[in-house]
Amino acid sequence: MKATCWNGPRDVRVENVPDPTILNPGDAIVKITSTAICGSDLHLYNGFVPTMEQGDILGHEFMGEVVETGPNVKRLKVGDRVVVPFPISCGRCFFCEQKLFSVCENSNPNAHLAEKMWGHATGGIFGYSHLTGGYAGGQAEYARVPYADIGPLVVPPDLSDEKVLFLSDILPTGYMAAECCDIKPGDVVAVWGCGPVGQFAMQSAYLQGAERVIAIDHYPDRLEMARTLSKAETLNFDEVDVIDALRQMTGGRGPDACIDAVGMEAHGAGITYAYDRIKQAMRMESDRPTALREAILSCRNGGVVSVPGVYGGFSDKIPFGSVMNRSLTIRTGQCHVQRYMQPLLERIVNGDIDPSAIITHHMDLDDAPQAYEMFKHKQDHCIKVVMHPGH
Repeated sequence: MKATCWNGPRDVRVENVPDPTILNPGDAIVKITSTAICGSDLHLYNGFVPTMEQGDILGHEFMGEVVETGPNVKRLKVGDRVVVPFPISCGRCFFCEQKLFSVCENSNPNAHLAEKMWGHATGGIFGYSHLTGGYAGGQAEYARVPYADIGPLVVPPDLSDEKVLFLSDILPTGYMAAECCDIKPGDVVAVWGCGPVGQFAMQSAYLQGAERVIAIDHYPDRLEMARTLSKAETLNFDEVDVIDALRQMTGGRGPDACIDAVGMEAHGAGITYAYDRIKQAMRMESDRPTALREAILSCRNGGVVSVPGVYGGFSDKIPFGSVMNRSLTIRTGQCHVQRYMQPLLERIVNGDIDPSAIITHHMDLDDAPQAYEMFKHKQDHCIKVVMHPGH
């Protein structure tokens, strides 16, 4: 089969690789019909996530048709059309029973690597380094899906791939980011990053009762989408001091909640941003936490900072004194996607949200190298790329 393979920083290639096979009785094989490039894939592409190996198959946002099942799979059958959540979860461990699916105790065979990096292991993730299991990803023609009775969601035939594909990751991630804010009627929520997760965080904040949403970015196309699609007020961080502007927009108090939907490769300006760029380039700092610093310093006293943006390891100059002294709450985590898939599918069916509206480009799987470059550099007004194997 064809698959998008990592061959080093900024070097992905579509290669012919062996087809996946059933390895465990709970596995399924999915023929992929749609797969997307996620913003967090760019961290792999740019070489900032350790333990990647040449030939690793990328991709964790995918869906398709079940073409084979292991003997222990009871819930799925051949022919089912499914969306596959990016966390791989057993459904039976201590954390899965608490619906904390992304920190499953049983799905990461490389737990020892993650423990060295993070203290404790996370669950497995498709196509996202050997820290999270080394699983082959879904930017391919087929994928093996472990624990197939726990993860994949069967979707109605009358909904297009574009409507439901993002149940695999970014729609639940944006929704959970807003849910972490404990939004109350009348709240003001600020969102750093107007990429796909940021757009869904903004829309989810309104669904959960926010009165105002303020979006921060500097790409004109993304700011325009935030205004028109996600109904947010916008700030361009190249033009204003974000912390001062948010203070002025909220009567001096600051937003009730702040969402960092950017993560480890945030852009910014000034000496601190230059410091981060240099240290990250020299591998003396794994993350550039520009957005996180601003979110902490901007949030009102007693407010919540929610962090769906991916961070890899170590960040410098985090103003933790601000967190402690001003009674802030920080909530974060890789999304527990399985918890949200069915409720959000119902939101889509009811017309509360249209995930397909953020798609700007459809491409063939063969075009993955160009798609990564276009997405990285925001060329041709690119906000979200969906690739279709076999087209």
